[in-house]
Amino acid sequence: MSDPTRPPGPRIIAIANQKGGVGKTTTTINLAAALVEQGKRVLIVDLDPQGNASTGLGIGIEARKFSAYDLILEEAPLTTVIQQSGIRNLWICPATSDLSSADMDLVSNEKRSFLLHDALRQIDIDAYSLDYVLIDCPPSLSQLTINAMVAAHSVLVPLQAEFFALEGLSQLMLTVREVRQAANADLRIEGVVLTMYDVRNNLSQQVEADARGNLGDLVFRTMIPRNVRVSEAPSYAMPVLHYDSSSRGAEAYRALARELVARHQSSRKGSGL
Repeated sequence: MSDPTRPPGPRIIAIANQKGGVGKTTTTINLAAALVEQGKRVLIVDLDPQGNASTGLGIGIEARKFSAYDLILEEAPLTTVIQQSGIRNLWICPATSDLSSADMDLVSNEKRSFLLHDALRQIDIDAYSLDYVLIDCPPSLSQLTINAMVAAHSVLVPLQAEFFALEGLSQLMLTVREVRQAANADLRIEGVVLTMYDVRNNLSQQVEADARGNLGDLVFRTMIPRNVRVSEAPSYAMPVLHYDSSSRGAEAYRALARELVARHQSSRKGSGL
């Protein structure tokens, strides 16, 4: 039973797509930075063993004494694992290669699908007054991704505007449905965001048309353009909003954050909250 004396927790969004190279980590980092610009307090949980979200925010390997692995499998206190990024009001639970063995390590744990759920509901999280938690999932429908979906309120899906983009999306939707039935009845699709979009490319336009035709309002109006500044920013360990604030990529992520917040405000009004 929830504690009525505790403040409402943050909105937890799993950013997932089992296909690699679709802009999942890039979206996690830049959406977080854009939400912070709007005055939100945000935590990124890096669940990808490659640790790209951690690297992209300047958290070097040597600084990752405690990681998401410790949070999930060693039940380390949240305050031990969370690190302040170089951006005010943006924190991260970094990842290390230890997460590569997480699926095997979780097999014998009876609570294996709920470990991240429980970790993100520790009372210690209240001290951060977070508005959002963004979980950067690995590029697979692994036990780590299932943990993210069980912990989350919703799933945001980056979809690359290229051939075969919609293939595999049905499997992700099926996984969401299975998690909803088995472990998290309130889980929903936050939305699908088209990434690496090239307005000059007929294929990008066809993928957009197919996505909107099949998914309707689930597809965000905002599309993330193919933009060299977005690609360059991680090598400087910063979001594109800080690397080149006026770039098309930065403006697109700001628009995505505004659209996301507006959706949440609308849903709260609709529910009478």
